[in-house]
Amino acid sequence: MNKELRQAIIAGNWKMNKTRPEAKALIEELKPIAEKATCGVIICVPFTNLETAVELTKGTNIKVGAENVHFKESGAYTGEISAAMLTEIGVEYVIIGHSERRQYFGETDETVNLRTKAALAAGLKPIVCVGEVLAERKADITKEVISTQIKLDLMGVSAEDIKKTVIAYEPVWAIGTGEVATDEQAQEVCAFIRETLAKLYDQATADAVTIQYGGSMNPKNCAGLLAQPDVDGGLIGGASLKAADFGVLLEEASK
Repeated sequence: MNKELRQAIIAGNWKMNKTRPEAKALIEELKPIAEKATCGVIICVPFTNLETAVELTKGTNIKVGAENVHFKESGAYTGEISAAMLTEIGVEYVIIGHSERRQYFGETDETVNLRTKAALAAGLKPIVCVGEVLAERKADITKEVISTQIKLDLMGVSAEDIKKTVIAYEPVWAIGTGEVATDEQAQEVCAFIRETLAKLYDQATADAVTIQYGGSMNPKNCAGLLAQPDVDGGLIGGASLKAADFGVLLEEASK
Protein backbone atom coordinates (compact mmCIF):
# COMPACT_ATOMS: atom_id res chain seq x y z
CA MET A 1 0.00 0.00 0.00
CA ASN A 2 1.13 3.51 -0.76
CA LYS A 3 -1.19 5.72 1.27
CA GLU A 4 0.59 8.90 0.28
CA LEU A 5 -0.72 8.48 -3.26
CA ARG A 6 -4.08 6.71 -2.82
CA GLN A 7 -6.56 5.36 -0.31
CA ALA A 8 -6.37 1.80 0.97
CA ILE A 9 -9.82 0.20 0.85
CA ILE A 10 -11.21 -3.02 2.29
CA ALA A 11 -14.52 -3.91 0.63
CA GLY A 12 -16.69 -6.81 1.68
CA ASN A 13 -18.57 -8.70 -1.03
CA TRP A 14 -21.35 -10.55 0.76
CA LYS A 15 -22.48 -12.30 -2.43
CA MET A 16 -25.84 -14.12 -2.03
CA ASN A 17 -25.76 -14.25 1.76
CA LYS A 18 -27.67 -12.78 4.73
CA THR A 19 -31.36 -12.09 5.23
CA ARG A 20 -32.24 -8.61 6.50
CA PRO A 21 -32.20 -9.64 10.18
CA GLU A 22 -28.87 -11.40 9.64
CA ALA A 23 -27.52 -8.35 7.81
CA LYS A 24 -28.59 -6.07 10.64
CA ALA A 25 -26.87 -8.28 13.21
CA LEU A 26 -23.62 -8.37 11.23
CA ILE A 27 -23.58 -4.63 10.60
CA GLU A 28 -24.23 -3.83 14.25
CA GLU A 29 -21.35 -6.13 15.19
CA LEU A 30 -19.14 -4.54 12.57
CA LYS A 31 -19.77 -0.87 13.40
CA PRO A 32 -17.60 -0.59 16.55
CA ILE A 33 -14.85 -2.57 14.84
CA ALA A 34 -14.88 -0.45 11.69
CA GLU A 35 -14.92 2.76 13.73
CA LYS A 36 -11.22 2.32 14.47
CA ALA A 37 -10.22 1.86 10.83
CA THR A 38 -8.35 4.57 8.95
CA CYS A 39 -8.66 2.76 5.63
CA GLY A 40 -11.79 2.91 3.48
CA VAL A 41 -14.50 0.49 4.63
CA ILE A 42 -17.18 -0.75 2.21
CA ILE A 43 -19.80 -3.47 2.49
CA CYS A 44 -21.33 -4.62 -0.79
CA VAL A 45 -24.56 -6.39 0.05
CA PRO A 46 -27.44 -8.10 -1.81
CA PHE A 47 -30.11 -5.79 -3.23
CA THR A 48 -32.59 -6.80 -0.51
CA ASN A 49 -30.18 -5.60 2.19
CA LEU A 50 -29.22 -2.25 0.67
CA GLU A 51 -31.78 -0.06 2.43
CA THR A 52 -31.08 -1.81 5.73
CA ALA A 53 -27.33 -1.30 5.29
CA VAL A 54 -27.63 2.36 4.26
CA GLU A 55 -29.87 3.14 7.24
CA LEU A 56 -27.70 1.32 9.78
CA THR A 57 -24.43 2.83 8.58
CA LYS A 58 -25.54 6.47 8.62
CA GLY A 59 -23.07 8.52 10.64
CA THR A 60 -20.40 5.81 10.50
CA ASN A 61 -17.30 5.38 8.35
CA ILE A 62 -18.84 2.36 6.57
CA LYS A 63 -19.86 2.93 2.95
CA VAL A 64 -22.45 0.77 1.22
CA GLY A 65 -22.11 -0.82 -2.21
CA ALA A 66 -24.27 -2.96 -4.46
CA GLU A 67 -23.10 -6.15 -6.13
CA ASN A 68 -24.25 -5.27 -9.65
CA VAL A 69 -25.97 -2.57 -11.71
CA HIS A 70 -27.61 -2.42 -15.13
CA PHE A 71 -26.40 -0.03 -17.81
CA LYS A 72 -29.82 1.33 -18.83
CA GLU A 73 -31.62 4.03 -16.87
CA SER A 74 -34.97 2.21 -17.06
CA GLY A 75 -36.96 -0.10 -19.30
CA ALA A 76 -38.06 -3.66 -19.90
CA TYR A 77 -35.18 -5.37 -18.11
CA THR A 78 -36.91 -7.72 -15.72
CA GLY A 79 -34.90 -8.40 -12.58
CA GLU A 80 -32.39 -5.61 -13.15
CA ILE A 81 -31.56 -2.53 -11.05
CA SER A 82 -30.45 0.84 -12.46
CA ALA A 83 -27.76 3.16 -11.16
CA ALA A 84 -30.37 5.81 -10.32
CA MET A 85 -32.25 3.29 -8.17
CA LEU A 86 -29.05 2.68 -6.20
CA THR A 87 -28.05 6.31 -5.71
CA GLU A 88 -31.59 7.24 -4.71
CA ILE A 89 -31.37 5.08 -1.60
CA GLY A 90 -27.87 6.20 -0.69
CA VAL A 91 -25.63 3.55 -2.23
CA GLU A 92 -22.14 4.88 -3.07
CA TYR A 93 -20.24 1.95 -4.60
CA VAL A 94 -21.02 -0.95 -6.94
CA ILE A 95 -19.11 -4.08 -7.93
CA ILE A 96 -18.96 -4.54 -11.70
CA GLY A 97 -17.68 -7.52 -13.69
CA HIS A 98 -17.07 -9.91 -10.81
CA SER A 99 -15.82 -13.25 -12.11
CA GLU A 100 -18.99 -14.95 -10.90
CA ARG A 101 -21.07 -12.52 -12.97
CA ARG A 102 -18.86 -13.26 -15.96
CA GLN A 103 -18.91 -17.03 -15.39
CA TYR A 104 -22.55 -17.64 -14.51
CA PHE A 105 -24.48 -14.68 -15.94
CA GLY A 106 -22.87 -13.89 -19.26
CA GLU A 107 -21.06 -10.68 -18.34
CA THR A 108 -18.62 -9.60 -21.03
CA ASP A 109 -16.04 -6.86 -21.24
CA GLU A 110 -18.53 -4.92 -23.35
CA THR A 111 -21.28 -5.04 -20.71
CA VAL A 112 -18.76 -4.33 -17.94
CA ASN A 113 -17.77 -1.19 -19.84
CA LEU A 114 -21.40 -0.12 -20.27
CA ARG A 115 -22.17 -0.73 -16.60
CA THR A 116 -19.04 1.12 -15.49
CA LYS A 117 -19.87 4.21 -17.53
CA ALA A 118 -23.51 4.14 -16.39
CA ALA A 119 -22.43 3.89 -12.75
CA LEU A 120 -20.00 6.79 -13.07
CA ALA A 121 -22.57 8.94 -14.88
CA ALA A 122 -24.98 8.42 -11.97
CA GLY A 123 -22.38 9.30 -9.34
CA LEU A 124 -21.58 5.76 -8.21
CA LYS A 125 -18.01 4.61 -7.64
CA PRO A 126 -17.40 1.34 -9.48
CA ILE A 127 -15.25 -1.52 -8.25
CA VAL A 128 -14.27 -3.08 -11.57
CA CYS A 129 -13.06 -6.68 -11.38
CA VAL A 130 -10.48 -8.23 -13.68
CA GLY A 131 -8.62 -11.52 -13.51
CA GLU A 132 -7.45 -14.64 -15.28
CA VAL A 133 -8.73 -18.21 -15.05
CA LEU A 134 -6.44 -21.13 -14.20
CA ALA A 135 -5.91 -22.19 -17.82
CA GLU A 136 -4.78 -18.67 -18.71
CA ARG A 137 -2.40 -18.58 -15.75
CA LYS A 138 -0.92 -21.93 -16.77
CA ALA A 139 -0.57 -20.76 -20.37
CA ASP A 140 1.43 -17.76 -19.11
CA ILE A 141 -0.93 -15.23 -20.71
CA THR A 142 -2.08 -13.52 -17.49
CA LYS A 143 -0.76 -10.12 -18.54
CA GLU A 144 -2.33 -10.35 -22.00
CA VAL A 145 -5.69 -11.22 -20.45
CA ILE A 146 -5.51 -8.46 -17.84
CA SER A 147 -4.37 -5.87 -20.37
CA THR A 148 -7.27 -6.69 -22.68
CA GLN A 149 -9.80 -6.56 -19.85
CA ILE A 150 -8.51 -3.21 -18.58
CA LYS A 151 -8.57 -1.63 -22.05
CA LEU A 152 -12.06 -2.91 -22.92
CA ASP A 153 -13.65 -2.47 -19.49
CA LEU A 154 -12.45 1.13 -19.17
CA MET A 155 -12.87 2.22 -22.79
CA GLY A 156 -14.21 5.76 -22.87
CA VAL A 157 -13.70 6.35 -19.14
CA SER A 158 -12.05 9.72 -18.56
CA ALA A 159 -8.96 10.31 -16.43
CA GLU A 160 -11.15 12.20 -13.97
CA ASP A 161 -13.53 9.26 -13.68
CA ILE A 162 -10.85 6.59 -13.46
CA LYS A 163 -9.66 8.26 -10.25
CA LYS A 164 -13.12 7.55 -8.82
CA THR A 165 -12.87 3.90 -9.86
CA VAL A 166 -11.47 1.04 -7.82
CA ILE A 167 -9.96 -1.92 -9.67
CA ALA A 168 -10.01 -5.34 -8.07
CA TYR A 169 -7.59 -7.98 -9.33
CA GLU A 170 -9.20 -11.35 -8.69
CA PRO A 171 -7.34 -14.39 -9.98
CA VAL A 172 -10.38 -16.52 -10.78
CA TRP A 173 -8.56 -19.68 -9.74
CA ALA A 174 -8.22 -18.27 -6.19
CA ILE A 175 -11.87 -17.31 -5.56
CA GLY A 176 -13.75 -19.52 -3.13
CA THR A 177 -11.20 -22.29 -3.64
CA GLY A 178 -8.98 -21.69 -0.64
CA GLU A 179 -6.16 -21.07 -3.09
CA VAL A 180 -4.47 -17.70 -2.96
CA ALA A 181 -1.94 -15.94 -5.12
CA THR A 182 1.42 -15.50 -3.43
CA ASP A 183 2.30 -12.02 -2.24
CA GLU A 184 4.67 -11.74 -5.18
CA GLN A 185 2.06 -12.89 -7.74
CA ALA A 186 -0.47 -10.41 -6.41
CA GLN A 187 2.07 -7.58 -6.50
CA GLU A 188 3.22 -8.47 -10.01
CA VAL A 189 -0.29 -8.28 -11.49
CA CYS A 190 -1.41 -5.24 -9.49
CA ALA A 191 1.76 -3.43 -10.59
CA PHE A 192 1.07 -4.46 -14.18
CA ILE A 193 -2.48 -3.07 -13.91
CA ARG A 194 -1.00 0.23 -12.76
CA GLU A 195 1.50 0.19 -15.63
CA THR A 196 -1.38 -0.40 -18.05
CA LEU A 197 -3.33 2.51 -16.57
CA ALA A 198 -0.25 4.74 -16.88
CA LYS A 199 -0.09 3.95 -20.59
CA LEU A 200 -3.81 4.61 -21.05
CA TYR A 201 -3.80 7.81 -18.99
CA ASP A 202 -0.61 8.99 -17.28
CA GLN A 203 1.51 7.97 -14.31
CA ALA A 204 -0.03 10.43 -11.85
CA THR A 205 -3.52 9.19 -12.72
CA ALA A 206 -2.43 5.55 -12.41
CA ASP A 207 -0.81 6.26 -9.05
CA ALA A 208 -4.09 7.69 -7.76
CA VAL A 209 -6.15 4.54 -8.49
CA THR A 210 -6.82 2.07 -5.68
CA ILE A 211 -6.08 -1.47 -6.85
CA GLN A 212 -7.37 -4.24 -4.59
CA TYR A 213 -6.52 -7.91 -4.41
CA GLY A 214 -9.61 -10.10 -4.52
CA GLY A 215 -8.70 -13.77 -4.22
CA SER A 216 -9.36 -15.41 -0.85
CA MET A 217 -7.71 -12.73 1.31
CA ASN A 218 -8.21 -13.62 4.95
CA PRO A 219 -6.80 -12.85 8.42
CA LYS A 220 -3.95 -15.34 7.96
CA ASN A 221 -2.56 -14.06 4.67
CA CYS A 222 -3.58 -10.38 4.63
CA ALA A 223 -0.41 -8.94 6.19
CA GLY A 224 1.88 -10.11 3.40
CA LEU A 225 -0.52 -9.13 0.64
CA LEU A 226 -1.21 -5.67 2.05
CA ALA A 227 2.51 -5.04 2.50
CA GLN A 228 2.94 -5.02 -1.28
CA PRO A 229 3.35 -1.52 -2.73
CA ASP A 230 0.67 -1.89 -5.41
CA VAL A 231 -1.90 -3.85 -3.38
CA ASP A 232 -4.16 -1.17 -1.94
CA GLY A 233 -6.61 -3.31 0.01
CA GLY A 234 -8.91 -6.18 -0.76
CA LEU A 235 -12.26 -7.21 -2.19
CA ILE A 236 -13.22 -9.72 0.46
CA GLY A 237 -15.64 -12.63 0.12
CA GLY A 238 -15.91 -15.19 2.90
CA ALA A 239 -14.00 -13.18 5.50
CA SER A 240 -16.46 -10.29 5.13
CA LEU A 241 -19.27 -12.41 6.58
CA LYS A 242 -17.59 -12.60 10.00
CA ALA A 243 -17.12 -9.29 11.78
CA ALA A 244 -14.02 -10.45 13.66
CA ASP A 245 -12.28 -11.67 10.49
CA PHE A 246 -13.21 -8.52 8.58
CA GLY A 247 -11.91 -6.52 11.51
CA VAL A 248 -8.47 -8.11 11.22
CA LEU A 249 -8.29 -7.01 7.60
CA LEU A 250 -9.37 -3.48 8.48
CA GLU A 251 -6.74 -3.31 11.20
CA GLU A 252 -3.99 -4.49 8.87
CA ALA A 253 -5.03 -2.07 6.10
CA SER A 254 -5.07 0.77 8.63
CA LYS A 255 -1.42 0.34 9.61
